[in-house]
Amino acid sequence: MENNNYVIRFIIIMTAVVALGLTGLREVTNPRSTLYEEILTKRGILQAVEDHLPGGTKLNELSNEEVAKIFSEQIEQVSLTTGGEVIDGVTAENIDMSQEMKKAENDRQLPLFIYNSGNKKFYITKVRGKGLWNDIWANIALEEDLNTIAGAVFDHEEETPGLGAEIKDNPDFRAQFAGKKLYDGNKYVSITVRKGGAKDPNHEVDGISGATITSNGVTDMMVKGMKSYEPYFKKLKK
Repeated sequence: MENNNYVIRFIIIMTAVVALGLTGLREVTNPRSTLYEEILTKRGILQAVEDHLPGGTKLNELSNEEVAKIFSEQIEQVSLTTGGEVIDGVTAENIDMSQEMKKAENDRQLPLFIYNSGNKKFYITKVRGKGLWNDIWANIALEEDLNTIAGAVFDHEEETPGLGAEIKDNPDFRAQFAGKKLYDGNKYVSITVRKGGAKDPNHEVDGISGATITSNGVTDMMVKGMKSYEPYFKKLKK
């Protein structure tokens, strides 16, 4: 009986030691994980303006410290309502679009990132929608005219490799968006991902073969997502 008590005490002590060890490990790794996620977010935002980085630098050539420096010195963050009002006290980088999309449209917050290249400004928006299996999203950069797309980068939760996942994996897909227009004169048109190939050079890009639902999801995301920023952009144009 006494031996059994020793065994039980030993098990209790070891359980406590392991629990303390795991707690300590979480305390050490959580800050690192958060910093890693923050850098990934910054890289994703800057990727939309990669062609306009200093000296033609590519993102994969930059260290995490260099990415953070560019973001700190050349990015202005603005948080918005869907009505076009600036929200004080909210950092755009901290707005979680996956959570905002669950809210009523009028209650959503929108992040906007204004990149100053030194010669001109670019306005980087975040849009989110639905693909075949789950969420898809994008960072879309606009020229100073708030009409012409300067760059785009797409991502997804779990689209099919070789099909819907091409929105992220195929650089030729996202490259099509540069130079496209949101407006036809004063009329908001946005961008359509067209099955069978683009016909309108200003407002359409080629769809992804075999990924009709994902392509339609990108179209819907572009139309609705970019429209959300229109009230604020109209104020800037004035």
